[in-house]
Amino acid sequence: MKTSTQQPTIGIVGQGAVGLLAASQLALRHLPCHLLTRDPALSVLVLNFRQQQQEHSLLLNCHKPQQPVQLLLVPVKAFSVGQALQQWLPSCAADADIVLCHNGMGTLELAQSKLQSGQKLWFASTTHGALKSGPHRLQHTGVGRTVLGPINALACQSSPPAALLAAALGPLEVVTDILPVLWQKLAINAVINPLTALLMVKNGELTKPQYRRQIELLIHEFCLVAQTKGQTFDPQTLCQTVLDVAANTAGNFSSMQQDRALMRPDELEFITGFLLNAAAEAGIAIPAHQQLYQQLRAVKPA
Repeated sequence: MKTSTQQPTIGIVGQGAVGLLAASQLALRHLPCHLLTRDPALSVLVLNFRQQQQEHSLLLNCHKPQQPVQLLLVPVKAFSVGQALQQWLPSCAADADIVLCHNGMGTLELAQSKLQSGQKLWFASTTHGALKSGPHRLQHTGVGRTVLGPINALACQSSPPAALLAAALGPLEVVTDILPVLWQKLAINAVINPLTALLMVKNGELTKPQYRRQIELLIHEFCLVAQTKGQTFDPQTLCQTVLDVAANTAGNFSSMQQDRALMRPDELEFITGFLLNAAAEAGIAIPAHQQLYQQLRAVKPA
């Protein structure tokens, strides 16, 4: 049993923008963590981190931890969650806190099936913006907040790893039910990500009047599907939320736009695909999302 003075062993999977942001924030607060990468030869990552006009040169530890990981943050693309857990759960303590953090939905059952009986599963939904402009450069492009909620029963009965996550991706709010947060984020992602990826534009482009009708249709259909899952939203309010996010991140490219521009795999299956599957299960037609999905898949890089 660890004492109250011991620093828990923190592992952050991968070298994505959110993971590097969390590691950088911890490093600036002198809280040690381990970047868990696919490269066993990588021992230290030198990162140029820009935050609020300040430049920091950080040394991030990439050594595999010698002690069992007690907090595992998994900020990887949704399609990589299963592989990440398979690789790194053996390095975790039997009672570790496992925290997923990604866009889209559809990974929770898979993640729960991979955990040991004593491990706690959480989901962290963050609005922080980070841009990785190179393997050794990261910019904190938008200060946001993070909402943390339990996924499995053991997490519901346990104290959350709030202090460490607040240091990494705070300010932090802990909720007992994360699903409304995830569904609202899905609504935002199901509009902004595929539209900006199809049009190859920055988020702010979607605030122009010519896109308003399409956004309203997408939100209307989303609300119909969400209702079948017990999640109720007001379409007008949700539409305004989406437009506000697009305006507040006007100068940013969405993650899906970036993925397609760089010919990387995207999360369409876990965003629009997830929504289409839920609609099919409920016997609901959502033609606006279906068309957007088909348009994106038609031009998907080989």
